[in-house]
Amino acid sequence: MRIIAAAAIAAVTLAGAARAAVVEATPTGFQVKQSAEIAAPAAKVWAALGQIGSWWNSEHSWSQDAKNLTLTLKAGDCLCETGLPGGGGARHMSVLLVMPGKMAVLDGALGPLMFSGTSGHLVWNLAEKDGKTTLTQTYFVGGYIPGGLDKMAAPVDGVLTEQLTRLKAYVETGKPG
Repeated sequence: MRIIAAAAIAAVTLAGAARAAVVEATPTGFQVKQSAEIAAPAAKVWAALGQIGSWWNSEHSWSQDAKNLTLTLKAGDCLCETGLPGGGGARHMSVLLVMPGKMAVLDGALGPLMFSGTSGHLVWNLAEKDGKTTLTQTYFVGGYIPGGLDKMAAPVDGVLTEQLTRLKAYVETGKPG
C-alpha cells in the first residue's frame, strides 16, 4: 500500500513539474531545453518573467538574494543584479529580442559559465491555448571551458529546470515554492 501511495504522489508531483532535457552536449557546447504548461494566459506569464526577483532561487545569484535581480524585457536591457559587496553588481544576460507575450532571447553566460570562454543564448517561447501557456526555454551554450562544456550540460539543465518550476508555481499560486 505504501509503495502505491508513494508512486501516486510521485506521479502527481512529476505531472506539475517542468519537463527537461539535455538535447545535445559536446566538449564545445550544449543545448538544454525545458518546458512547462502554466495555468495562466501568456500575458500573465510574460509579466512574471519580468518579476524574476520574485521567483528565481536566491541560491543561484551572486548576492544570495534574488530580490537583487532585475529583468526588463526590452531590447538592449538586461538581466542584472545589484547588492554585491562594495556596491558591485553583475550583468548576467543582455536582452536581444523581444516579442511581448510570445518570445524573448537573452544573451549571456549564466553562473560559473561567466568565468570561461563561453557564450549562450536563452530563448523563451510562449504558446497560449485555452487559457494555459506552454513556456519553453532553450539555452544554447558554446565556447571553451576546461574539461569540456559537455560536463556542464546536466548541472545547467538542473538549475534552469528548477527556475522554470519556480516560475510556474509563482504564476499559478503567487509563491515560487
